[in-house]
Amino acid sequence: MPAGQKLDLSGGESVYCINESQMRLARRLAEKDPDSSAKIEALFSEIETKLSRNEQAAVAFLLIERLNLAART
Repeated sequence: MPAGQKLDLSGGESVYCINESQMRLARRLAEKDPDSSAKIEALFSEIETKLSRNEQAAVAFLLIERLNLAART
């Protein structure tokens, strides 16, 4: 990749293949869980304010990778 050229990680509309059941459960946790929803929304708000779409995609990929690695140990 040439110097100065940005690597686009956003992948258009989809950045990763995720099970629909997992997504429903994640939405429920993020939107309706009394203990988690406010924390998750605050974190999303900060990420969306401070990071570009490409940086957000990098965080998403790396978070998935870290979760996968943690599950193996």
